[in-house]
Amino acid sequence: MSNTNTKAVGEKSEGMILAALLRAGKVVLQPFGDNQRYDLVVDEGGRFIRVQCKTGNLKKGVIMFKSCSTHYHRGKGFTSYRGQADVFGVYVPALDKTYMVPVEDVPEQRAHLRLEPPKNRQKKGVRLAAQYELR
Repeated sequence: MSNTNTKAVGEKSEGMILAALLRAGKVVLQPFGDNQRYDLVVDEGGRFIRVQCKTGNLKKGVIMFKSCSTHYHRGKGFTSYRGQADVFGVYVPALDKTYMVPVEDVPEQRAHLRLEPPKNRQKKGVRLAAQYELR
């Protein structure tokens, strides 16, 4: 059994994503409470973008993150964020980088972003991390 406090990890990622958005000059709003399906809102001149924060894990040149919420411990499976959040803000501690990934760009349960193109030159279904990096 892991001793990792997943809530603390998530809170750190949310804070790092917030800081990255502010450094990028964005106006960021925070919803009151934690009952929404998003963690932050970016105000793009009156257009609101709902951000669901995630922690990305790096393994063999691939950033992986859950693109759903899980309720298996309650016997309910998973819930997609489609229609309830606009982008995933993904903080990757191993790289100290933040990525903004549209919810519609990734599968509903688990997402992968590659740091390098595949050696076999496959393009279909490959998402390169660089195109989503927040600078």
